Amino acid sequence: MVMRKKFKLEGVIPAILLSFNEDMSINEKESRSHIKSCGFTDGINAITVNGHSSEIHACNFEEQKRILTFSLEEVGDKVPIINGVYSDGSLEAAKIARMAEDLGASALLCFPPQSMSMGGSLRPEMAIEHFKRISDSSDLPLICFNYPSSGGLSYPFETLLKLFEKVPTIKAIKDWCNEPMLHEKHIRIFQNLPNPVNVLTTHSAWLMSSLVMGANGLLSGAGSVIAPLQVRLFNAVKNNNLEEAKDINDKIFPLVQLFYKPPFLDMHNRMKETLVILNAMKKAVVRPPLMKLPFEEIEELKNTVNDINLDNKLNFVKLVV
Repeated sequence: MVMRKKFKLEGVIPAILLSFNEDMSINEKESRSHIKSCGFTDGINAITVNGHSSEIHACNFEEQKRILTFSLEEVGDKVPIINGVYSDGSLEAAKIARMAEDLGASALLCFPPQSMSMGGSLRPEMAIEHFKRISDSSDLPLICFNYPSSGGLSYPFETLLKLFEKVPTIKAIKDWCNEPMLHEKHIRIFQNLPNPVNVLTTHSAWLMSSLVMGANGLLSGAGSVIAPLQVRLFNAVKNNNLEEAKDINDKIFPLVQLFYKPPFLDMHNRMKETLVILNAMKKAVVRPPLMKLPFEEIEELKNTVNDINLDNKLNFVKLVV
């Protein structure tokens, strides 16, 4: 019988990166080291695997299963593991959800199907059916990943309320609405429902502002690099210590400005390069269609890491050379 950790979907939740070899195969040894580094960070509440940050779009079902398996082997006895459910089809999503529960994941992060990008927001019953398929296949708590409306994959406010009513295992939303006014509305309404749904912000480019609005947690790919700083920022805001929060945010600001600049899709590519700079990963290999960063951009990351003395603010497990 699988013994999984029970926990609340709140607090600081890093989303891990994935290391690849030059031939694009998974570098399990380095990935395990990175997972251990993230998972043993003081103050985090869980980690997420098989998400955007681990290039889930480029990993097949068997690889996702392998990633979850070795993640559980490394840190599953210390910290809850959230597994991403990324699929264009609801039947495959249900299959992934069942696999994750059987292996020992503690919660599921449910991505919107790309197949809904051409008007799915106008058919709320599609979202409800998708989540019901997942919840019928797994008893794990669900996180609804909400995208910006500009990409056609967002769930409108009223659809989200219907989802929470119809699928009570949804316990949190990973909010990437990218609209401060709407984000604050989500925080104020969803976290105060009769059956509360926590808002886990993923607005990492303006994290302090989001946390000050009252988000009960954050789920972020940037946590794969700066989780200790995110923990300090989250706690400072929670304790109403805004002076300390501003000081920590000043340290984070230069780096996230580089992580999340255009093109946005290179954000996790940049995070990998930062781990290489910090000697926490040997090579920043990404799977196509993602491509290696230009030399000038890597140099800019190096300069910023040195300028903010990032190495001394983190607790990474260094690679043994």
